Amino acid sequence: MSDNTRLLDKINTPEDLRKLNELDLVRVSDELRQFIIDEVSTNPGHFGASLGVIELTVALHYVYNTPYDKIIWDVGHQAYGHKILTGRKDSFKTNRKYKGISGFPRMAESEYDAFGVGHSSTSISAALGIAVASRSQGEKRKVVAVIGDGALTGGLAFEGLNNAGNQKADLLVILNDNNISIDASVGALKEYLLDITTSKAYNRFKDKVWNFLGLSSRMGSKARMLASQIEGSIKGTMLERSNLFESMKFRYFGPIDGHDVLHLVRVLQDMKRIPGPKLLHCVTVKGKGFPKAEEHQTVFHAPGKFDKCTGELIKPTDCSRHSFYQDVFGETIVELARTNDKIVGITPAMPTGCSLNIMMKEMPDRTFDVGIAEQHAVTFSAGLASDGLLPFCNIYSTFMQRAYDQVVHDVAIQGLKVVFCLDRGGLVGSDGATHHGLFDLAFMRNIPGMITAAPMDEVELRNMMYTAQLEKIKGPFSIRYPRGTGSICDWKQPFAEIPVGKARLISDGKDIAVLSIGHPGNFVVEAAAQLGDKGISVKHYDMRFANPLDEDVLHEVMKNFKKIITVEDGVIKGGFGSAVLEFAGDHGYSVEIKRLGIPDYFVEHGTQQELYHECGYDVEGIMRAIEEAAGNRQ
Repeated sequence: MSDNTRLLDKINTPEDLRKLNELDLVRVSDELRQFIIDEVSTNPGHFGASLGVIELTVALHYVYNTPYDKIIWDVGHQAYGHKILTGRKDSFKTNRKYKGISGFPRMAESEYDAFGVGHSSTSISAALGIAVASRSQGEKRKVVAVIGDGALTGGLAFEGLNNAGNQKADLLVILNDNNISIDASVGALKEYLLDITTSKAYNRFKDKVWNFLGLSSRMGSKARMLASQIEGSIKGTMLERSNLFESMKFRYFGPIDGHDVLHLVRVLQDMKRIPGPKLLHCVTVKGKGFPKAEEHQTVFHAPGKFDKCTGELIKPTDCSRHSFYQDVFGETIVELARTNDKIVGITPAMPTGCSLNIMMKEMPDRTFDVGIAEQHAVTFSAGLASDGLLPFCNIYSTFMQRAYDQVVHDVAIQGLKVVFCLDRGGLVGSDGATHHGLFDLAFMRNIPGMITAAPMDEVELRNMMYTAQLEKIKGPFSIRYPRGTGSICDWKQPFAEIPVGKARLISDGKDIAVLSIGHPGNFVVEAAAQLGDKGISVKHYDMRFANPLDEDVLHEVMKNFKKIITVEDGVIKGGFGSAVLEFAGDHGYSVEIKRLGIPDYFVEHGTQQELYHECGYDVEGIMRAIEEAAGNRQ
């Protein structure tokens, strides 16, 4: 093989990887890292996380007999190397593109993707299920869960650890400890892991006794047991506390260098011989091997296009002055908090993503990043509200699903005033099915007392936030808005109260009535303007609220129009359009209602515009629906 031939070019499956000499793995790791840098610099995706686990990925597929042995990646941000080594190298150029491969592991995509992921903290529970199922069926497969220190803050991860220790299943959990998820990790667990990784006395001791911890098949069982007992007691003494993981009946090993691929191979080979639940603590650097990504880890989590030589970000050529909805939220909450000292901000590990970092910088004592813990974020907010504060709890729509029980029981039943700001409502684009915010309009509107709103533009978002914090509003208030930019450049306008449950008339017309909620109302405006040139007159209401509905407007529309179209960026089953249908049925109106929104299937990834078109509520789809209805009007 010439020096100009990449080893990676010869690897189409892990079986090809396992044919290599162990020393070749260093070169494979370097080539795999460069491949990801080359590809992601021009086809944007999650970057830093995958670079941080290159050596671990190579070692895992070299040591374990995948796909028979199972590797479960938590979240999946870090799985690009895994995809490339498991038959998707040639198709990786389609990563996150419409009809291309997913940016996350998906069982339907590859037999090597042992479990579909996208939300954090699921890997240990899923891996335990696979391990127990394998044991019950007499299989001898090995099961590995790879979880980051950020994801380990999620309650589900601890539930999995607790049950796994009790089940005594043959399971390896690899803790990928890089001190960051998207933003820097927070909380007591971070400090605990830091104690382990920085204890000089413990690490000197660990280096000396590593080969006496039961890792060598040459050691007798009594010697292994004695060495393990000695090691456990000294760990506790040197760290001045008992080991958290061993208290949950896991054998703890580490910390070790997660970028030494040859050492990782030897350790993982030893891990295979140790039965029962065990945890290997690997210390890694997010963005490893790309200086800009190591230096700016949050930015290079998903940086967009960048120069692979200099690391400079390539800004989009679109010169639009429109702001991102998340930034409108971030700047608006600071404005409101300056005049209302009761306001506090809460987010589960997404201060940069939701722009709460703006408030965090100015008012750090009034802003709380609670880690990847959506359930806790909601109940923590409820506790704050119960004692007189006004929490604005910002959670991505898709992640709010994880805390629905807390919204109902801890907030709504008690009538507590928590303002839920649900970012990324609707179709989010290339992150795909696990990240689309499809269900929040449907699941929020049916909670008694929950005001459920969606702004059509930036000014409406500001005014909804202003309205929500007014003293006259006594209960919970949900505001959802999409990923991306709005439609108004000059959005920093004076605050104005929005009457709760009241729509606004956007355009008057006599042929067809269109009722929209949220950002897709802008699509209706454009569609109505084009149809006006064709002689079709559209009456368009921005309904603004899914609960309570503007009943005066609905009565007026249903009395005067036989055909009505509803438009929303959410599921049509149970969503805003369903609420309109329910109103018509409850009041005996005989009207034809066409609902546009997200159909009854899980929409995959692509650009937002491609997905709007697929679902039929982009400008073209709305025009088509109106023309069809107008062509049959009576």
